[in-house]
Amino acid sequence: MSRKNPRQSAFEILAHIEKSASFADTLVDRELSTDTLSGPDRGLLTELVFGVLRRQGTLDYLIDCWSSQKTSRLERSVLILLRLGVYQIHFLDRIPVSAAVNETVKLAKRFAPRASGFINAVLRRADRERDAIRWPDRESDAAGFLAVRYSHPRWLVELWRRQVAPEELEPLAESMSETPPLTIRTNTLKIERQGLLDLLAKEGIRARATDFSPSGIRILTPLPPLSLPGFREGLFTVQDESSQLAALLLSPLPGETVLDLCAAPGGKATHVAQLMENRGSILACDRDERKLGRVRETAARLGISTIETRRIDASKPLSGLGDRPFDRILLDAPCSGLGVLRRNPEAKWRLTPGDPARMALLQGAILRVAAEHLAEGGVLLYSTCSTSVEENEQVIDDFVSERNDFMVEDLQEIFPDLSGFFPDRRFFRSWPHRHGMDGFSAVRLRKR
Repeated sequence: MSRKNPRQSAFEILAHIEKSASFADTLVDRELSTDTLSGPDRGLLTELVFGVLRRQGTLDYLIDCWSSQKTSRLERSVLILLRLGVYQIHFLDRIPVSAAVNETVKLAKRFAPRASGFINAVLRRADRERDAIRWPDRESDAAGFLAVRYSHPRWLVELWRRQVAPEELEPLAESMSETPPLTIRTNTLKIERQGLLDLLAKEGIRARATDFSPSGIRILTPLPPLSLPGFREGLFTVQDESSQLAALLLSPLPGETVLDLCAAPGGKATHVAQLMENRGSILACDRDERKLGRVRETAARLGISTIETRRIDASKPLSGLGDRPFDRILLDAPCSGLGVLRRNPEAKWRLTPGDPARMALLQGAILRVAAEHLAEGGVLLYSTCSTSVEENEQVIDDFVSERNDFMVEDLQEIFPDLSGFFPDRRFFRSWPHRHGMDGFSAVRLRKR
């Protein structure tokens, strides 16, 4: 099989994302599965694709500084090539500038031949004038500075400014543009966390226990998850620490009945099964049958037998469930994903300021449907991977104003060891700059 150029592969993936609004992780995984890239080239492909997406706003600002034509007027292929070149020059120290320029110009001669000279001139100027960059003024335009310096839409920085203390704003913006950590969850049905840590250490893989999840492990050696020892044997699954805490907040007990309404890809459902010691029943639902297949695959790999899957649109009355009440319901609602933008950096350039409010309408509808299937005295955990108030506090406030048979529980009282996550005792909130995990929100509702 012929070998491919990682820069060309990165260009083609970035062009595909621009054209079809595809997801970067899917396209990168597909490219790596072909085995046409080997060794360091595989890492370079991943670095280029996700690096350019994470730094896209900064890259466009820099290109505007050095280009005779603004980025808004450049052809897509030319702009993507310039982003690739400038990213290598300014963010990848291990790549010589000459290689970054020459390899980008080679690609230009193939994909944008009329602009190859222009691209060459811009990249060489980017190298010469790297120490003369004029950023927006930090004092008079803090939001503009942070948006450009850390590559975020300005409206998103303004939203964060309303939620965190002034001294936290820059650390938050910086952390949201960084590469996220790789965290796994030990499958305690098969092995204890220390046993898995010992196995990783034996294979020369650096790792440490997570700070808050009792079954989480942070992988410190950069490796793809599928290559870690124990994956195929079902000793762990990949899951961010914030997501692991969701099942702990739900606190299911062995033998109970649990409904997971938006279950795909199955991380939380399988964690619930672990906490229930694989005893009881879990109905994992999603409206996408293909995604439910991933839930079944993960459950089978982990050796979990208590999960049943069913294709359901949770925004509509669940006639297929009848009058069956559930002891606990997990509603990890579809959301804007503002808390996981470092994992899905392409998403932040597609979102608009109105998206959180739009998603809140859907979330409220699903919450009302879920509430009809909770047993008296039962617990419903509502969670999102969004940091917006509209998709969390406002959704819950609207719901409890309509339903006086539901109460919001005091998380501080129930989980005193996690007190740093409860800013108002009701809501769980994690932030990457504070807790080293994804942005995540959750609240516990109990039916009176």
